[in-house]
Amino acid sequence: MRALGIDLGSKRIGVATSDRSGTIATPLVVLLRSGTRAQDHKSIAALVVENEAECVVVGMPLSMSGRSGEAAKLAAIEVQQMTSVIGVPVYTYDERLTTVTADNILIEQNMSAQDRRKVIDKVAAAVILQAWLDHRANTQGGHRDD
Repeated sequence: MRALGIDLGSKRIGVATSDRSGTIATPLVVLLRSGTRAQDHKSIAALVVENEAECVVVGMPLSMSGRSGEAAKLAAIEVQQMTSVIGVPVYTYDERLTTVTADNILIEQNMSAQDRRKVIDKVAAAVILQAWLDHRANTQGGHRDD
């Protein structure tokens, strides 16, 4: 099952994709917010079609305690709006510390702060998607859809 991972931000949207077997997540692209959610969602829908994705996984910004704060409530509203445009199932997944993890990955690759800012959103989307793929595999008895 090919999936797209989405890291929603106020200025940028990070996008990642999985391989067809749903095993490995890879950073794909960073979309700049267009100014309207409808246009942003159309851009995501186009990526769904282009990448033949069967579902979309959106990072849910829960608080460190696991509660839904204001950011999570806003993300949930956007996910609901997105679902009507995307045309495939949209799932949410806990994104706590994904940006920190993504930044650490990029630091390990000796990227400058300026270069990290350009790609961190899509790397964070890949971290979210990889966590969802791993969780899905573990809760399905280790079997993945092909």
